Amino acid sequence: MNSLFDLTAKTAIVTGSSRGIGRAIAEELAAHGANVVISSRKQDACEEVANEINARGAGKAIAVAASISDKHALQHLVDETRRQLGRIDVLVCNAASNPYFGPMAGITDDQFRKIMDNNVLSNHWLTSMVAPEMVERGEGSIVVVSSVGGLTSSTVIGAYNISKAADLQLVRNLAAEFGPSGVRVNAIAPGLVRTDFARALWENPDILKRVTSIAALKRIGEPREIAGAAVFLASSAGSFVTGQTLVVDGGSTFGAGF
Repeated sequence: MNSLFDLTAKTAIVTGSSRGIGRAIAEELAAHGANVVISSRKQDACEEVANEINARGAGKAIAVAASISDKHALQHLVDETRRQLGRIDVLVCNAASNPYFGPMAGITDDQFRKIMDNNVLSNHWLTSMVAPEMVERGEGSIVVVSSVGGLTSSTVIGAYNISKAADLQLVRNLAAEFGPSGVRVNAIAPGLVRTDFARALWENPDILKRVTSIAALKRIGEPREIAGAAVFLASSAGSFVTGQTLVVDGGSTFGAGF
């Protein structure tokens, strides 16, 4: 493959990649030549996805289970990637948690902490583990899957939105730190996408109607429609892009109307 999107011989870790957006990203990175590490909490689910990718004959896939709440497990993920595939060229921090649905007044401290730890702190941990080798080489791409929730508001997923807004600032800070060494850090902010993770939103008729009514495309997204943004940011096609948030939401945040 001779194109701006060629990822041949690159190695990418994608967290939360046994299903949904993470899986779609891993599949597309592999389709463009990358070796990918499938990671989520359950090893058997990771192996199933890795086997399917390997059967297609594009980039190689391996499975390494890890919980984003466990720093030691994440270090094992990074170490095992290096052991089996060598250097790490791309990190996609996609995994996230949202254990609470409702107004902010009802969330417990433990639920709030879990959201912030899993959605922000874990991204900091992983970045700290992989960035040094990228900085030393003078190249690399880190992509954080945030959400349009980090740019808007909600009466039912407020703490989640706070964590996703924090991710956007994390990306800006890290881009400033790593930019002089040639390492790029960006975010993707998906709108409402048809995943199990977001089922409580798109299966709610009122929420679905509200989102689609203001969206320019008048529909919600599918996981594969987010994956192209990750390929762009991971490849040389995005070589002059850093510190940015790429909104992929069908035109919902700009409020297409009259």
